[in-house]
Amino acid sequence: MSKPQSILVTGGAGFIGSALVWALNQRGQENIVVTDRLTTDEKWKNLVALKYADYLDAGDLLKRIENQPDSLGKFDAVFHLGANSATTERDAGHLMSNNFEYTKVLAHWAIATGARFVYASSAATYGDGTQGMDDKMNDLTKLRPLNMYGYSKHLFDLYAQRAGIAKRIIGLKYFNVYGPNENHKGDMRSVVNKAFDQIRATGRVQLFKSYRPDYRDGEQQRDFLYVKDAVDMTLFLAAQPLAGGLYNLGSGEAHTWLQLVHAIFSALGLPPQIDFIDMPETLREKYQYHTCADISKLRSLGYQQALTPLNTAIADYVKNHLAPGKLLGD
Repeated sequence: MSKPQSILVTGGAGFIGSALVWALNQRGQENIVVTDRLTTDEKWKNLVALKYADYLDAGDLLKRIENQPDSLGKFDAVFHLGANSATTERDAGHLMSNNFEYTKVLAHWAIATGARFVYASSAATYGDGTQGMDDKMNDLTKLRPLNMYGYSKHLFDLYAQRAGIAKRIIGLKYFNVYGPNENHKGDMRSVVNKAFDQIRATGRVQLFKSYRPDYRDGEQQRDFLYVKDAVDMTLFLAAQPLAGGLYNLGSGEAHTWLQLVHAIFSALGLPPQIDFIDMPETLREKYQYHTCADISKLRSLGYQQALTPLNTAIADYVKNHLAPGKLLGD
């Protein structure tokens, strides 16, 4: 995606969305329309240092698609990253409307106008992982998401397959993404972000105890993906004419929470001080103990970029963003 293009980014003030706009700017792309729902949080700050052509409220975008589609002009690519991503959200009706129905409308509109449609699915669609975490899986009905957020994403993946559009669009199953521009996410911030605040305030970090005998406290595992790698992968896929369907976006490695927080203490030059606390009962039955992305499908398209090692990525995040309080582009 090197030549100038017209690009729409939904959720463009959010975490991954604003990082994507930053990455597009790094590649010389500025003809970008950003859409989002700006409320009382401070995610608007993510936009301040970015370069884009216009801003449109997410609700207004939907109205114009439905009533005045020609007024939006033509886009080469639509990156649909806007969603309610709270895994604790209990308003199922809101998630069905915001995450599922909205995505259907955007997908069909993008296809009809000839735009490349790239949307955020989620690794949460895999549930507890007992059915595997294979982005080459054909029978998606086997998957059992553990929360309504994951189910809302899963529903669109199923819909795209049934409607015969899955191979014409790109769905991104992001694993545990962390990095700059996530400060506004509250309880949905990454453990890196939360741990930095805990260490700054108390010198210590709290981690959940394990409730499975095969995992010791702190040795639950996640595939942690630095947001700068996540958006690089996203833009690579968007530029591949043969890409279509679902793709895992992760590091391809599983690390423990202990490895993660040790890297944070190391970046701060401090000895690790960790307390294990009880996990809320509401989370215990929905907790994933191991995630790891198989990214061979992405690699098969020619993505050769080496991913940032965990310690290196955390050092960059802590030293260049969290400690000085800088967002992407600052």
